[in-house]
Amino acid sequence: MAQITVAEVVLLLKEHNLLIESQFSSSTHHFDQIAYNSKLVVDNCLFFCKGNFKPAYLDDAQTHGATAYMSEKAYSNAKIPGFIVKNIQKAMSLVSAAFFGFPQDKLPTIAYTGTKGKTTSAYFTKAILDQTYDRKVALSSTINTVVGPTSKDVVKSNLTTPESLDLFTNMHKAVENGMSHLVMEVSSQAYKKNRVYGLHYDVGVFLNISPDHIGRNEHPTFADYLHCKEQLLVNSDACVFNADGTHLTDIYYTAKATTQPENIYIYGRQREGQETEYPIDFLYHSIEDSLTENGIQITANTEKAKKLHIDGAYHIAIPGDYNEGNAVAAAITSALMGAKPSEIEYGLSNTTVPGRMEIYQTKDHGTIYVDYAHNYGSLHSVLDFLKSQAPKSKVTVITGSTGDKGIDRREGLGKAINESADQAYLTTDDPATEDPKKIAEEIAQHIDPTQVATSYIADRKQAITKAVTESKKGDLVVVAGKGHDEYQKINGKNVPYEGDAAIVKNLVKGL
Repeated sequence: MAQITVAEVVLLLKEHNLLIESQFSSSTHHFDQIAYNSKLVVDNCLFFCKGNFKPAYLDDAQTHGATAYMSEKAYSNAKIPGFIVKNIQKAMSLVSAAFFGFPQDKLPTIAYTGTKGKTTSAYFTKAILDQTYDRKVALSSTINTVVGPTSKDVVKSNLTTPESLDLFTNMHKAVENGMSHLVMEVSSQAYKKNRVYGLHYDVGVFLNISPDHIGRNEHPTFADYLHCKEQLLVNSDACVFNADGTHLTDIYYTAKATTQPENIYIYGRQREGQETEYPIDFLYHSIEDSLTENGIQITANTEKAKKLHIDGAYHIAIPGDYNEGNAVAAAITSALMGAKPSEIEYGLSNTTVPGRMEIYQTKDHGTIYVDYAHNYGSLHSVLDFLKSQAPKSKVTVITGSTGDKGIDRREGLGKAINESADQAYLTTDDPATEDPKKIAEEIAQHIDPTQVATSYIADRKQAITKAVTESKKGDLVVVAGKGHDEYQKINGKNVPYEGDAAIVKNLVKGL
C-alpha cells in the first residue's frame, strides 16, 4: 500500500533545499493519499496547492478529508498543518515518486523529446519492445496512456507529459500490472513546469528542434525552449540524437557534459560528402518511398554501433520520408533495451499511430490524409512529402490553430500551406478564449491568395466535408491538427467533437 510519513516528506524536501517550514509536531504521522485536485481528496490525504490556486480549493480539500497541505505560502483558512516549500511543482514530483515507492526504479524507461516525431517514435518503440517483452511495455504519449496489458489499462491522454503526480501514479499502476518497461514522451513544458523533476531515464532521445511553443504562457524565447528540451539528455544514462537536425553542436555538448561518449549514439540520413565534428554511428537511406509504402536500410558506421546488430532493411508501416528518422531512433533505442532485428522489423512494419498519416482512399474523389500536424515543422513535412510524391496532384489543407498558446504556430502553418498547398480551408481548432476567425486571419496573413485559394469556414466538420466531397480523383486532401481528438477547447470547456478521423471515415464510407 502506498504511504509516506511526515519524516520522509521533510527529509526529501530538505535534501533538495525546498523546505521552508513544516507545521507538524509529529514526524510519525503518515498519509494514505496525495492529490492536487480537491474533488479527488479522501481521508488522510496530503493536498498540493498548485497552479492557479484559490483558497476555496483548500477548504474543499479539508472537507473531503485532507490532513495536511503543501504550498508555497501559508493559508490563513487552513485548519490543518502545512509544508511550506520554495517550489510546489518540484516538491510534488519528489513526494509523488516517494509515495509510490519510486516506481521508476522498477521500470526501465525510454524517453523521447523533439518538436515533431515524439508520438510516432514512441509508438514504433512500444510495438518493437512488445515483441521482445511479451506485450509488457507501458506507454505515456500525447494520444494514449497504457499502464497494463488489457484494454481497460488504456486511457486517452490529456497532456503530452502528465503532471508529476499523475505520471508516478501511472508508473506505479504499470509496475503493479507487471509491465517491464516504459516508453514516454517528454515535452519542453514538462521541464519548464517541473513535471518530471528528479526523474531519470535509461535512454533519452532528442529527435529534432524547430521554433514552437514560444509565446505567452509558454517559452519566452527559443533559447529557453531549447534549454528545456536539452534537459532530457542531462537526465539520461544513454543519449540518442539526430544528426539531420539543427543546433547539433549545442545538443551534442549538452549530452557529453553528463554522458560518456560510448553511451551517445548519433544517427543520420546518408548523404554525399557528409562530414561532422563527431562520428555518426548509424546511417540510413530510403529503399522504398511512396504515398503508401516506406522502407529503409540501416548501416552501422562505428564499432559501438555494430555491437547493436541492427544493420539491414526494414519496412515501415507509416508513409512519409520524415518518419524514417523516427523509425531509426526506435530501432536504436529498442536494441539498447535488448530487441532483436526480427522484433524491430515486426514492430516497424506493424505500427499504426492514431491520427498520424492515416490514409483514406476513395473511388471517385481524392485520397484523404488525417494527421495531427499542428506547426510549421510537422505540416511542412507532410505537405512537402506529398508534393514530392505526387507533384501534379492538387493539395487541399484543412487546418486551424490553438488559442491562448502556440501563437507562433500561426505564421508557421501559413508558410507551410503557402509552400506546398493549392487550396486551404482555415477553420476552428481549440480556440480557447480567442476568436477562431481572428486566428485564421493570422494564419492567412502568411498565405499568398494568388497562389493558394484560401477561405474560412468556422465549423470544422463543414470545412472537412466541403474539402472531401468536392475533391476530384487524384487530389490529395490533408486534414491537419486534431486527429482523433473528441472535443474542442472553447472558453474553458471541452466541447464534444466527433474527431477528424471519424468525420473523414464516415464521409468516405458515404462516398
